[in-house]
Amino acid sequence: MSLPNPRPEGAALVTGASSGIGADLARELARRGHALILVARRADRLEELASELRSEHDVRVEVLPADLSEREGRNDLLERIAGLGLEVDVLLNNAGYGLSGRFIELDADRQDQMIRLNVEAVHHLARAIAPGMAERKSGAILLLASVAAFQPVFGMSDYAATKAFVLSLGETLHEELKSRGVTVTTLCPGPVKTEFWEVAGGAQGAAGAKPMWTTSDKVAREAVEGLEKGARVVVPHGPVKAAALGGRYTPRSILLPLMKKTGM
Repeated sequence: MSLPNPRPEGAALVTGASSGIGADLARELARRGHALILVARRADRLEELASELRSEHDVRVEVLPADLSEREGRNDLLERIAGLGLEVDVLLNNAGYGLSGRFIELDADRQDQMIRLNVEAVHHLARAIAPGMAERKSGAILLLASVAAFQPVFGMSDYAATKAFVLSLGETLHEELKSRGVTVTTLCPGPVKTEFWEVAGGAQGAAGAKPMWTTSDKVAREAVEGLEKGARVVVPHGPVKAAALGGRYTPRSILLPLMKKTGM
């Protein structure tokens, strides 16, 4: 039970592949010889990445722009993949974003869209693709959560809640599907130098001290190595691992007042 070997009729589906962790996950899979299906809303960014990967690794790369926050967009994506004659051997469920601000002050439509993308899209794609993997007794799924999944986060309450869902789902599926030959790994990075913080709306300053930060290429490398090992959860970067332990096991009666006081 690990990362499947590349095969002509199989491919790795990478969502949120236009930048950051998603783009670097695609690079890691291309280095290993996997054909790729790149998905995001920004077609121009996907085409640039596709050209790079085809040139450097001589792999098949399909570009399928889609808005995964909408069910219609997800259904259309699945139909287009079937039309390519490809089976998804590796699902890298990376698409998502965060919002920074007080719960009652955030834009309600943006909150709803984030929940659809971070939760509904992750569930929908995994539910659609995992049965085929189980039938073939081969497959790997990576779900992108966050170190925020281990505790509530003041100022990013909705985001942390969505990632707690992803972590819970991923850990359960890891145990449920391993006997069917399917690896499920949940990735829980801390602060990463990507465009995430621009979209989140100025949360970068509260995202942790300098030693907590890392880069998307390092996160992607540890994530794919975790898939290869059949890991249940991957928390990249040493300082972040310590923070995850603290967030997971500190009693809420102590943690919540402390986080509120410090503005975390």
